[in-house]
Amino acid sequence: METTGTNKITRLHELEEFRFQAFESARLYKERMKLMHDKNILDRNFKPRDLVLLYNKRLRLFPGKLKSQWLGPFRVVQLFLSGAGEIESEDGTNKFTVNGQRLKHYLGMAEEKGNRVIITLGEPQCADEE
Repeated sequence: METTGTNKITRLHELEEFRFQAFESARLYKERMKLMHDKNILDRNFKPRDLVLLYNKRLRLFPGKLKSQWLGPFRVVQLFLSGAGEIESEDGTNKFTVNGQRLKHYLGMAEEKGNRVIITLGEPQCADEE
């Protein structure tokens, strides 16, 4: 009877230790996942006169698969403490206030200036034609 009681207590302690190890493993996993997630978060600090794109939430069920969900570019006029921002179109005709989470920085089209090499392509010359 005494050995049975001792075995039962030993098994309970082993079970408690197993639960503790599972809890620690889950905690460490969550910490690693949080670090990986936080490292991939982009900084969205806008300043007045920045060019931004606006997410068009009405295009969620858009008819064209390749149609862009971002409109713009727009210019930031003013930022509010609540996270909202006032933006205007580039020509300055439309001004409206939107949630800052619906904005992202506009990087523009890449335009190269400077020396460019122009290569004209023609028909290849064969040795028989000469």
